[in-house]
Amino acid sequence: MGGNRFELLENGEEFFPRVFESIRQARREVLLETFILFEDKIGRALHAALLEAARRGVEVHVLVDGFGSPDLSPAFVDALVQAGVRLRIFDPGRRLFGQRLNVLRRMHRKIVVIDGEFGFIGGINYSADHVADFGPEAKQDYAVEVHGPVVAQMHRFAREAVDMASRGPCTEPAPAGAAQALFVTRDNHRHTNDIERHYRLALRTARERVVIANAYFFPGYRFIREMRRAALRGVDVRLILQGKPDMPIVRTAAGMLYDHLIRAGVRIYEYCERPLHGKVALVDSEWATVGSSNLDPLSLSLNLEANVVIRDRGFNAHLHERLAHLIRHSCREVEAPEPGRWRGLRLLRSYLVFHVMRWFPTWAAWLPRHRPTIALASAAADSAHPAA
Repeated sequence: MGGNRFELLENGEEFFPRVFESIRQARREVLLETFILFEDKIGRALHAALLEAARRGVEVHVLVDGFGSPDLSPAFVDALVQAGVRLRIFDPGRRLFGQRLNVLRRMHRKIVVIDGEFGFIGGINYSADHVADFGPEAKQDYAVEVHGPVVAQMHRFAREAVDMASRGPCTEPAPAGAAQALFVTRDNHRHTNDIERHYRLALRTARERVVIANAYFFPGYRFIREMRRAALRGVDVRLILQGKPDMPIVRTAAGMLYDHLIRAGVRIYEYCERPLHGKVALVDSEWATVGSSNLDPLSLSLNLEANVVIRDRGFNAHLHERLAHLIRHSCREVEAPEPGRWRGLRLLRSYLVFHVMRWFPTWAAWLPRHRPTIALASAAADSAHPAA
């Protein structure tokens, strides 16, 4: 779909002011989906913008994930509901002995659509740990502002996600640029591997360069195979991963793949300034993707995700410049391990890991497949929200 324009937004400092101002300027409708909404300074700023929009008559729909956003206070929720915000919780879960049980098949998307005319999509949640003044644990992340006909796909999808399909067709925004784009989602029904398939196709056709920056990297066998094949045929393949992970297991899991990838020619960089939370990639001089999907079993086999795939030289060049800056100033390159007496054990470990990854999507289909509910929050019914 042609006629689109994308602007890269890096970290909360660029993303939050743009989103909050767009909500304040909305005339008819705000649709917002997020995995995490915390009741901190960022969550309260979003709260204020949503209240202001709803009170002046804008139709506001918010969908949050029950696992990712479990601790919103009754006062926070009640103020939204009383102002007319339609707040919905995806798969709200009760705690058992203090533990949340709704850990699988999360609604992990981050989407905003304003008046059906433009939108935002990426990996940034509504929490204070996405701005630099949070400190050393502030996340490095990316999103895009989207203008053009592809917004109609995002708009239609976001409305259907909250059961608004009966309200009539969505209007298609006018062309706003030269970018070709596709809105791609992953679910547990008809679109189980769409995002991964677009990644693999781009890797398969790469001729010059590949740069992938992803927070949680433990993809499937076929994905790893395409990365290795690209590097072996001379493509400059670079992978930016967490060197200062928010969860130690993240680095451990990715590290199990390092030897296999580096021996094929993939260059691996660990971002060490603060936790990396981005989910972006580029291939050659046109293809790029930005969204919510990590490259791990949760995102590729269980979670509900959304990315945009972009074909635009200008956007690709800008994203490449920002990622190259990250590599130059904030990353260390992982060196190939020296051969030694443990090489055979490493090869055996790699063999086992790859086959676990190869079959994980099949095993994931056997995991609990309850149909997640979407609960509409009510000021009078505490049971509508898991934290109330």
